[in-house]
Amino acid sequence: MPQGQPSVVPDDGLTTRQRRNRPLVVVHTGIGKGKSTAAFGLALRAWNQGWPIGVFQFVKSAKWKVGEENALRVLGASGEGGSVDWHKMGEGWSWVQRDAQMDNEEKAREGWEQVKRDLAAETYKLYVLDEFAYPMHWGWVDTDEVIDVLRNRPGTQHVVITGRNAPEKLVGFADLVTDMSKVKHPMDAGQKGQRGIEW
Repeated sequence: MPQGQPSVVPDDGLTTRQRRNRPLVVVHTGIGKGKSTAAFGLALRAWNQGWPIGVFQFVKSAKWKVGEENALRVLGASGEGGSVDWHKMGEGWSWVQRDAQMDNEEKAREGWEQVKRDLAAETYKLYVLDEFAYPMHWGWVDTDEVIDVLRNRPGTQHVVITGRNAPEKLVGFADLVTDMSKVKHPMDAGQKGQRGIEW
């Protein structure tokens, strides 16, 4: 395990162990590729630790089959690590608003209500809220409410939120924020997404 020294030790009354084990809010945002991929990488680590994991896919189509879903479902059912529950509540691509916006909006709100119930019940140790930055950015879900719920969540539940345009308030509140910047992408040269890379 890395043994780095923090640049600042807060005067918060916590022991080193308490501070190390406090639950985190993680945000992966930016226009570059890899936001969801990184979140699912964290889910693999959580599975290995035996943590129960809840994946909530916002906005992306319920018909969209991502490779991580199949892999994590198999791992979750293996009985070797943590359990994995996968929830889908979207009708269209996260980066394109379609005619079905009202349906997307309603499903995003329903998804957030389910996340709130699970947080209150401490159902999972890790929550992956995939593409959840979009419902906040579009005003479908209130960012202040999200922050309030996350600030007051019980226990030691970690939450990872992905998606472009994460609201500044959320970025300011989160414990760990990564902005994925794009340098190059094959799609810029007219290449469509490919099996094993995009899904």
